[in-house]
Amino acid sequence: MKQWISLNMTPQIGPRAATRLLEKFGSAENVFHATRSELEQLRLKPESIESILKREFHDKAEAELENVRTLGGDVLVLDDGGYPYLLREIADPPITLYVKGDWRACFGAPCVAVVGSRRCSTYGANASEMLSRDLASNGITIVSGLARGIDTAAHRGAIGGKGRTVAVLGTGIDQVYPKENARLVDEILENGGAVVSQFPLGTPPLKDNFPYRNRIISGLSLGVLIVEASERSGSLITARLAMEQDREVLAVPGNITSKNSFGTNYLIKSGAKLVQQWQDVVTELPSEIAAAILPPKIAGKDVDKENKLSEVVPPNLSENERKIWGLLSPDEAAHVDVLLEESGLTFGDLNTALLGLEGREIIRTLPGNNYARKI
Repeated sequence: MKQWISLNMTPQIGPRAATRLLEKFGSAENVFHATRSELEQLRLKPESIESILKREFHDKAEAELENVRTLGGDVLVLDDGGYPYLLREIADPPITLYVKGDWRACFGAPCVAVVGSRRCSTYGANASEMLSRDLASNGITIVSGLARGIDTAAHRGAIGGKGRTVAVLGTGIDQVYPKENARLVDEILENGGAVVSQFPLGTPPLKDNFPYRNRIISGLSLGVLIVEASERSGSLITARLAMEQDREVLAVPGNITSKNSFGTNYLIKSGAKLVQQWQDVVTELPSEIAAAILPPKIAGKDVDKENKLSEVVPPNLSENERKIWGLLSPDEAAHVDVLLEESGLTFGDLNTALLGLEGREIIRTLPGNNYARKI
């Protein structure tokens, strides 16, 4: 264990260089018995070679493991039986994985990544939360990156669905970025989820760390769902990584006039699976997993189709509630005056209908007496 952690802490040794070393020497322990000449043949950086020859981080590695366990976490290494098998399959996997929480249960279930724009729309946040909630409540572990926007909504949705979610960090597991998600991390852990990172304790949120984080997000998952992404969104990089890793790529369609939807709509045009409900995701997973989760066709009726139709209008709404529901949209707010005029209801009846819909938690109250569907 010490040698793996030490190698991971060695300057300029990322997953690609580590893979070359392991292919050459067979194990992390053997790397530290290599000669200068052998290391130079691999074209490593001079500072990396000096660090390995001096075993510079051996003592620090022992302290690192002790500190991780004091935090309630652990370190998984590439030759560890507990290391996630899907992540091990990717090219140049991280040689260490810092974990905290119920990672065994999280990785023991099918994992799906849900990612997207940090500056998301109300529609995008609602879609991320709804789909993540429904997937998590059906036994899928939701993997995301703890970023603002879509990622945060995905984690919250999984918690709301009484399921598990994994936050993959671009920092050490003792850091939280962004800081406003500190409470969310607590909730993830309290609800049977986990936090994961390839980086040593104390690592700050450096820009170069996040491409590595994105590789882990897709690498842990059977598929990657992009909920909302602009033309230059980092989520499109995650989608590309998923394709390189032979993972399923799925996307939620968006408003064609919104810059936030350019990336997801482009992915769909390019062949990504269009997702409108959680069942659309599950049908793209391996057949044995999909069969265990999705209901069978009963008496010649297509249950998935009936579910789709039943989700158009929530059940058990009053006539006035149905009328207001039909006037609301998930991605465009409606002012109370507009609802009053277009519904033809009295103010009292409108207020009663809005209170009923709010009580069912299917609409969102926005500033300035505006309302929108949650999805």
